[in-house]
Amino acid sequence: MRSSFPGIIVWFAMMLCASLAARAADPQPYRVDLASTGDGAMDATLRATSELLSLRDSAPVSPFGLIARARGEVDRLKTVLESYGYYQSAVTITIAGLGLNNPGLADALNALTKGQNARVAIAFKLGPLYHLRTVTLDGTLPESAQGAFSLKSGAPAVAADVLAAGSRLESALQEQGFAFAKVDPPVAYEDQTLPVLDVSFRVQAGARVNIGEIRLEGLGRVHEKVVRRRLTVHSGQVYRPSAIEAARRDLLSLGPFAVVSVQVGQAVDASGGVPITFTLHERKRHAVTLNAAFSSDLGGSGGVTWSDRNVFGNAEQLNIAASVINLGGSDTTGVGYDTSAKFIIPDVGHRDQSLQIAVGAIKQYLQAYDQRAVTSAVSLTRKLSSVWSASAGVATSDEQIIQNGGTYNYTLVALPLTVSFDSTHLAAPLDDPTHGMRDSLTVTPTQSFGHPNATFIISQVKLAAYFDLHAVGLGDPGRSVLAIRALAGEAQGAGELSLPPDQRFYGGGSGTIRGYPYQLVGPVFKYTDIPVGGTAIAAGSLEFRQRFGAHWGGAVFVDGGQVSASLKPLPAEFRVGAGVGVRYYTPIGPIRLDVAVPTKRDTYSNVVLLKRIGGQLSNEIPMGPGNSYDQAFQIYIGLGQAF
Repeated sequence: MRSSFPGIIVWFAMMLCASLAARAADPQPYRVDLASTGDGAMDATLRATSELLSLRDSAPVSPFGLIARARGEVDRLKTVLESYGYYQSAVTITIAGLGLNNPGLADALNALTKGQNARVAIAFKLGPLYHLRTVTLDGTLPESAQGAFSLKSGAPAVAADVLAAGSRLESALQEQGFAFAKVDPPVAYEDQTLPVLDVSFRVQAGARVNIGEIRLEGLGRVHEKVVRRRLTVHSGQVYRPSAIEAARRDLLSLGPFAVVSVQVGQAVDASGGVPITFTLHERKRHAVTLNAAFSSDLGGSGGVTWSDRNVFGNAEQLNIAASVINLGGSDTTGVGYDTSAKFIIPDVGHRDQSLQIAVGAIKQYLQAYDQRAVTSAVSLTRKLSSVWSASAGVATSDEQIIQNGGTYNYTLVALPLTVSFDSTHLAAPLDDPTHGMRDSLTVTPTQSFGHPNATFIISQVKLAAYFDLHAVGLGDPGRSVLAIRALAGEAQGAGELSLPPDQRFYGGGSGTIRGYPYQLVGPVFKYTDIPVGGTAIAAGSLEFRQRFGAHWGGAVFVDGGQVSASLKPLPAEFRVGAGVGVRYYTPIGPIRLDVAVPTKRDTYSNVVLLKRIGGQLSNEIPMGPGNSYDQAFQIYIGLGQAF
């Protein structure tokens, strides 16, 4: 048999590769040490771009695959460095202390014991930071838009800043009516002797135009005249993308539409303007919503709401709701109900002004009182701006209340006036606020006919502020939030016992001071645990909210406040509750579980007390641990944040 030396070499190489490939079939674990450049933002971008880091656990590779992945990483990371203006930079990657082109690298990896990490080290040599020497605009730029171009000679040649300057200029031109303005991507020229770049932008402003024909597509039950009356842009106005986007969002807020999209024409129409088409997709007309909640003081509740989102084709809304309330609970004495029907007519007499007509019936058995009432209300609400709104109306209530052994019948006529401020810009009240404020001032003059007759005014101020701690360098945007709540209210013109019991202020529970039972912060009738209620309340909350992962979060909070006969700067009987909570975030809002404890537990251990049982008073001796004033903790479960 004859053979040649080259043939033996080829055969040996094939056998060696096959042997190494067999060894390389096993995933090679590794760890990555990525050196810092000294620039935090650049380091974060490098880590986010690195496939060695992002694919380390999700896509295991063989030793040869690790070498190939590292080689692809060099150009990838160098692109990041260049985008920050370091065009003479270098990226060096070693594996197990050896360079990627070292002929012994494959043998070194195969020599590692099974399961042993290969150390991947990534180092950077930045070189000089390039700056912009000249910045030129090729084309005619309208004088009104010249201030929108902020890129100047001498600035660092950061790619993101250079590209953003062109995008801002294009947006500014379009915002001024140059609908077809175009700013091409910049062309950069590198000086071979100095670390500088010359950058040129080609600008085509085109003609300034107005909005042309406005078309509506996709309408079903909603009448076209309703949409056109609602539109905030009109033919003949100067073309402005921001105004068109605001009109799109406004149509979406009307209620009947699930999606509203806009398409802008690519050329002027017969009128010389830019045609715009709004495509509207209507939501299902009817909807059914279920709700449930639980707290250890008020027990469980559950209900259903049926909604018609477009009753007569004019975006009218009808909501009919019914709930069973007070299912158990330490501070309830029977099962009750809460029903209501609300009819809302938008754009009544004025754009962004809605009329609401509501009727309802409620029956509840609380530690403070039993109540049966039929209510009605008519209110007019106007949106004054993107953050301000106001409402005024008339409300009536015909009710029977049992408190402290007495039965009282009242007819109330009230004129509630409310001014609200909301800068959270959320679509629904159950959405999780991460910034902004929600504030309101309500003044309600009321005439009460009953035992006794009374005329009084109830004033309430509610404040809530939300601070995204990312603004001070803590956490990612929207993940760490500090929430603050304050409440102050006072009734003027009547004393505690002259006010109907349901018009008095009570403290305790999720709406005021968590950790204390519902309505049980404040004065009680002598020798009983029955709350009297007060003519003034002051309360506040501080809550830290932290999200974990995609769906989970936690909260730590402190609540405090007092109910009294008048507002006091330093209340004598201030109560404080503290607790922790868990949040599970869903598309319709967070599901909340809070556990709170009182810092002071009120007990009466040496007296015989009168306690309500089934609406009647009976002797109970004596009040000790476990009574309604001496609960060790409270639990609250619901949908949405506490405030």
